[in-house]
Amino acid sequence: MSAPDLNPPQRSAIQYLDGPLLVLAGAGSGKTRVITFKIAHLVRHAGISARNIAAITFTNKAAREMMERVGKILSPAEAKGLTVSTFHSLGMRILREEAPHLGYKPQFSILDAYDAGKIIADVLNTTSKDEIRKVQSQISLWKNDFQSAEQRVTLAETEWDRVCAQVYLSYQATLTAYQAVDFDDLIRLPIELFRKHPEVLEKWQNRLRYLLLDEYQDTNTCQYQMVKLLTGVRGMFTAVGDDDQSIYAWRGANMENLRLLQQDFPKLKIIKLEQNYRSTARILRAANSVIANNPKLFEKQLWSELGLGEPIHVVQCKDEDHEAETVISRLLAHKFENRTRFADYAILYRGNYQARIFEQALRNQRIPYQMAGGQSFFDRTEIKDVLSYLRLVANPNDDPAFIRALTTPKRGVGNVTLEKLGAYAGERHKALFLAAQEEGFRSQVQPAQLAPLEEFCRFINTLTYRASREPAGELVQEMLKAIGYEAWLYDSEEPRPAEMKWKNVQELVAWLGKKGEADGKNVIELVQTIALITMLEGRDEGEVDAVHMSTLHASKGLEYPYVFLVGCEEGILPHSESVDNGMVEEERRLMYVGITRAQRMLTLTHCVKRKRAGEWQFVEPSRFIAEIDKSDLRYFGKPGTEPMVSRSEGKARLASLSALLADKNKPAE
Repeated sequence: MSAPDLNPPQRSAIQYLDGPLLVLAGAGSGKTRVITFKIAHLVRHAGISARNIAAITFTNKAAREMMERVGKILSPAEAKGLTVSTFHSLGMRILREEAPHLGYKPQFSILDAYDAGKIIADVLNTTSKDEIRKVQSQISLWKNDFQSAEQRVTLAETEWDRVCAQVYLSYQATLTAYQAVDFDDLIRLPIELFRKHPEVLEKWQNRLRYLLLDEYQDTNTCQYQMVKLLTGVRGMFTAVGDDDQSIYAWRGANMENLRLLQQDFPKLKIIKLEQNYRSTARILRAANSVIANNPKLFEKQLWSELGLGEPIHVVQCKDEDHEAETVISRLLAHKFENRTRFADYAILYRGNYQARIFEQALRNQRIPYQMAGGQSFFDRTEIKDVLSYLRLVANPNDDPAFIRALTTPKRGVGNVTLEKLGAYAGERHKALFLAAQEEGFRSQVQPAQLAPLEEFCRFINTLTYRASREPAGELVQEMLKAIGYEAWLYDSEEPRPAEMKWKNVQELVAWLGKKGEADGKNVIELVQTIALITMLEGRDEGEVDAVHMSTLHASKGLEYPYVFLVGCEEGILPHSESVDNGMVEEERRLMYVGITRAQRMLTLTHCVKRKRAGEWQFVEPSRFIAEIDKSDLRYFGKPGTEPMVSRSEGKARLASLSALLADKNKPAE
């Protein structure tokens, strides 16, 4: 979209440079356009060099898309040095550069949730996933709220608090010993650094002279502190957000940050974007009327020039099987009549567990579908196996990487030897890998037990020597051959999964080779980059023609012509736990997000009864449906309303329709 196509509020938001600015951007109101055009405006008209500008997003995907859009407006020379990154990537960049100030070395390790969970499991001495997850998420919330382990120990009132605080204390001590940080530390530690070292803060304030913040309503306390410190008294920033789409309180997002902006920056200017470019007037009316039941921080009303549009269909189904069949038959009938693509449809739900029955129904009809929020490439076991070697090369203090590499494939180092090593390393406050090479430890172990461990250490030391000197791809390929990873995979897995896993490993090697060459990075530098990438860049092979399936949380920021929002019932949306915990407002915002994903048609479904813990229960339609104006709704399936399948699309026709489509579509993989 060229600059003349901007509406007046968008244009004001782009041109405003007199101080801090909050852009309240309703769903579908063109917020990314405002951020990208503002970057261009800063470079071309405000005399701010791209290297002094940072645009901060929440996901790598959003950062990548923004960079692509900026690339269409600015020339490579104009955009040179521009920072477009997530909060965590920016935090990592600051920490890498300033590590010595905090007693870390620049090649510290970044632990993912899996590795962090393993440390917590060791401290708790449990294998209960649920227990580990609860403690882990409590520690994360405390970190995001900027509360230290020592503080929590003194503040603990309940037994649960005491347990969590003690685990937090041991966990943090272990991280320091490993020279490792977790994701929450990537924001927390730069703040600590800036508060203790004003000269470092001044350096970064001068480097990043203008900040643009995307999805501002999702920031947590720590992220807000980081923004405040970086922008300083000048307050040169544009925050773009929507209080009606704040749906991440459960992971620490703090809506209070929107209110705090007005307090902390009295000169804050507020511009509202209320024109929606996505949905019909009826869909927006429904969204407005639902969200009007929440107390408002800022008043706004979305409006659209895209016409009135169809009424919203509310479909009552007998039970969950009937719900899945109904949604799929309506989708097929609509596709047949309107000659649309499968990719034009989305099925959205509150919880992942709801997806299984719809997947089954889609597979039965041979309809291709794609799940949002699937497993990240770097989360796969085989990828983590290979990366554990490279992590150890990058950071010899990385104990989780040492243990994983030493035992995958197994090297004949017994548990007794490992226990002795652990005890010795603990006494000496040394990392396992370094302790294993000390004379003091070697004298405690029989030569036969020591030999495989010594061989492993020699192997890693050779890799470390070569890592900074040789191309990444070739080195890793050679390493895989040396450890016999392919043969080990085929020995420990069925042939089909083994083949898939080896294919993924080969893809990783190819990516390391390509990325290393393109960015001029060696293996060690690439490993540091990987810790923050959730998906392989450039792996999307273009859009597939498939129905989109997604949780409401994962659908934020996306749009689809035709949306089925399923399970609109009390207990599901709003979720019963949220109702009990007084979080209905957040659930209402989730409903608002769901409604505003739809461009042309929205169908809400609910059941009369649903199985819960093996028992049939009669359920009530969601209170949010009742909050939509009746004149915008059309009911199906209730006594006295329109029949579920109108006569024009009878069962016989559906059968022939499925047959027709089956010819065209191969079975979904």
